[in-house]
Formats: sequence, structure tokens, C-alpha cells
Amino acid sequence: MLIIDSPSHNAYFNIAAEEYLLQRFPAEDLFLLYVNAPSIIVGKFQNTLAEINLDYVHDKNIKVVRRMSGGGAVYHDLGNLNFSFHTLLGTHDFGDFSVFTQPVVTMLNRLGVPAVLEGRNDLLVEGKKFSGNAKLARHGKMIQHGTLLLNSEMEVLGEALKVNPLKFIDKATKSNRSRVTNLIHYLPPTTTTEELKDLLTREIIQNNPGAERYELSPEDQLGIEQLMKEKYETWDWNFGFSPNYNFRKAVKVPAGFIEVHLDVVKGIIDKAKIFGDFFAPKPIEELESQLIGLKHEEAELRSFFDSIDLTTFFGKVTTAEILDAFK
Repeated sequence: MLIIDSPSHNAYFNIAAEEYLLQRFPAEDLFLLYVNAPSIIVGKFQNTLAEINLDYVHDKNIKVVRRMSGGGAVYHDLGNLNFSFHTLLGTHDFGDFSVFTQPVVTMLNRLGVPAVLEGRNDLLVEGKKFSGNAKLARHGKMIQHGTLLLNSEMEVLGEALKVNPLKFIDKATKSNRSRVTNLIHYLPPTTTTEELKDLLTREIIQNNPGAERYELSPEDQLGIEQLMKEKYETWDWNFGFSPNYNFRKAVKVPAGFIEVHLDVVKGIIDKAKIFGDFFAPKPIEELESQLIGLKHEEAELRSFFDSIDLTTFFGKVTTAEILDAFK
């Protein structure tokens, strides 16, 4: 087994590294550890916009990244340690999460933390979740990865993942918002993610005597960065890959009441209908037709609204007021 400690706190880089390492080491067992700066990691089959508080995420400069595995959205920051096991597919039961969560449980139990695996894939302490785990199979290998909330900013976590469920109608996988806690409440208050990383690494080495550390080479880092730029930093992957959905939102502005209904296909507006009690000289159907083909994405919509005279459709309004109805 190779033990890899990512040198980066960039979520785009670390999520890209998981895919890159599948091809870089097609037969070896790997244990990857990484810590991300504030970011939201969404499951592969989720509607990203339906999982995040978009305004809050933008205001706080929180990265949003889609991972390869299914499951729900999670919040990462520097108080959260992430671990990832890579093994040959078929070596272990794909439906069994216990094999690769057991080292975490054993390590924490040894430290006096009453951690347990509960349900299919969650680690809990005193009924509160501190670790969610997910799996995927690809290129003949299996990845099981999980989080360890040590000292994460719970207020930010709660706000970043708070979304209005009435905005979206879709069949995408929804996150289960469990009661969560930080492990710092059960460990010495000075414990850091680096110390937790060292403890977990020692546990892995103890269970795998042949394990050795591997440092990402300059070639590895270039390969990960290329994949990051081509895929994991892109709107197409993080937002456009979302399942089809229907969006609806109503706002009240000085010009009147405005209600927006959108059918969105792979992140692109396919149908648009706008209702309200506003007054304007141009028919709203003209604006609806112009929206078709645009990304359901703030920057593109803002650019479009700035390029036209919105007052001819809604009366006295600003771009910011209309944009609010679309997000």
C-alpha cells in the first residue's frame, strides 16, 4: 500500500487527484489523505444548485466541486480531514463500508472516543455524525472515501448547505442532513488535523506492514493540474452535469411581483416562463425566447441582462433585482 499525503488545500486539485491516481496506479492499493480549504463537494448524481446556498457560497468564496462518487453534498474546510482508500475491484465487498472505516473507528476508540459505524456508511459518536463515506468503481478499482469532522466551522457548514427546497423539482439524489458534530469535543482541545492525520496514518501502517509513503512527483502534480483545469474547475462538470430539473422562484421588487419558471437540461435553459403583475411595453414572451440556450448560471445571466434594456419588459427594475429571481 502506498500512503499519499496531498500537498494541496485546493479542493479542485484534491478531487482531481482521486481520479488521476486511478490511472497512475492501476493495480496498487493506495491510502490518500487531504485537507481542503472551504469547499462543498457534491455527489456525482446531484443537482448542484439544489444542494448549496448559492449567494452565501459566492460571498464566502467557497469552491463547489463535483466528485466521482454518489451520495450527498458535504462541506470541507481546514478543520476537516479527508481519507481515501483505493483497492482492486472485487477484493472487497462493494456494499460493505466497514472494512475501510474500521481503522478510523479503532484509532478513535483507542483515544477514548466512542465512535461507531451506524447504518450503511456513517460514523457517529453519541448519535451525531462526524464522518460520511462514499464509494465508486472505475477502471477496475474501487475507491472508498470519507470525511472526518475535527474542528469544522459548523455555522458555515449549516449556511453553505442551506437551500430553499421549493426552488427545484427534480429526481436528483438529495442529501440527508444529519445531526453533525466535531471530534474536537471528544479529543484534547489543541488537536489539529495534522495530528489526526498522523494518528490515522500510523493506524494504517500498523494494519499494513508493507505500507510505504509516496510523494507526488512533479509529473504527478502536472497531470493532476491538467485534469483539474480540463474537468474539475469547469462549470460543465460542477453545474452543467446536474440532472435535468425545473426551477421556480418568486420575488417582489418595486416594479411588481415576478415569478420565474425554468426547465433546465444539463445546466442549459430549455424553457422559460415569467409571470407577474409588472407593466412594460414589450411582450414578456420575447424575453422568454431569448433566455433559451443560456446557462442557468449567475455570470452568464448577469451578462445577458446587462446587454438588454430590462425596463422594456418589467418597468423600472435593475439587473440585480431580476437576477435574484433566477437564482
